Amino acid sequence: MKAHEFRRLLGVITTLSVEQLAQLKWQLAAGDEAQAVLAIIEGRVHAQPRCPRCDDGGPVVRHGHANGLQRYKCRACGRTFNALTGTPLARLRQREKWLIQARALENGLSVRGAAAQMGVHRTTAFRWRHRFLKLPASVRASALGGVAEADETYTLRSYKGQRRRLRAEQARAPRRRGGKAAKRGLSAEQVPVLVLRDRSGQTADFVLEQADAGHIEPVLAQTLADDAVLCT
Repeated sequence: MKAHEFRRLLGVITTLSVEQLAQLKWQLAAGDEAQAVLAIIEGRVHAQPRCPRCDDGGPVVRHGHANGLQRYKCRACGRTFNALTGTPLARLRQREKWLIQARALENGLSVRGAAAQMGVHRTTAFRWRHRFLKLPASVRASALGGVAEADETYTLRSYKGQRRRLRAEQARAPRRRGGKAAKRGLSAEQVPVLVLRDRSGQTADFVLEQADAGHIEPVLAQTLADDAVLCT
């Protein structure tokens, strides 16, 4: 924007109503959030970006901008991409609200609570939640070394969103969030989750069918380094 256009804009601001000023402040705040998100997204692309399709380390060149993001072109396959291509957040809109969604997940808000904070429909908040959790759910350490500790925890089996499966298995009557198991102690109503962590902070977790040696030993073999010391 040119200097005289900016001065004209400043002069118009004094004529705005209270509602218009509030809307202007909201737009400015949203712009700041969007710029912060763009900086985080672009920061995940290294100085030498790799094509997410062929991933052969071939030459990649800049190829303009689209939707505020730098695009790249792979000289090997001829396809274009940006920092979000191939990620769960690709083609997700309203980036200015992504940091609010991230804070909602960090604070453990419900879907409805997150939707209220972001000003979106609850189905949008539900879809975003699963998009945001898709990548962290697949990231786990693959070679725990040094001194590693392991322990199991149990959570009640949930059939949320799977009414047909619940009716087919006839495992139990539907219940609200949380609740208590019908049987005391450990039973088929509870799902075992094995958690491993070494002293450097690397963590891995696995949902097991059963908490027995037949299911635990293969997980330990693929996760622990050969020289790791296991404490459990």
